[in-house]
Amino acid sequence: MAEAKTVKVTLIKSPIGAKKNHVASVRGLGLHRMHETVELKDTPEVRGMINCVNFLVKVG
Repeated sequence: MAEAKTVKVTLIKSPIGAKKNHVASVRGLGLHRMHETVELKDTPEVRGMINCVNFLVKVG
């Protein structure tokens, strides 16, 4: 069976001072510290959270 696609997300800017829903999206992605990278399944829900906080994260 084919493996699920994944996406690596890195927190590059601090969410301090950001809107509450942006902070919630960062936490929902599993990011807690600056320059922390997590690997997530590439789903529409994850893509939506990344799009919401695209100015705080780097996708690669």
